[in-house]
Amino acid sequence: MYKAMWGIKRAAAGLGERSRRILKGEEGMGTVEVILIILVLIGLVIIFKSQLTALVTNIFGKITSQAGSI
Repeated sequence: MYKAMWGIKRAAAGLGERSRRILKGEEGMGTVEVILIILVLIGLVIIFKSQLTALVTNIFGKITSQAGSI
């Protein structure tokens, strides 16, 4: 019985320590990093908008023209 209680206490202590590390830690990506990545992607889309539009139009044109041959 004593061993079982000791095991439960150790598991609870380990869980508490892990949750503290997660809350305090710098692991993973934070909100600021995600926002910066999104802003960079939006900027790239704005800069290359005409090239992207031409590429998508070309791809869909090929799909449409070759769809009848299938």
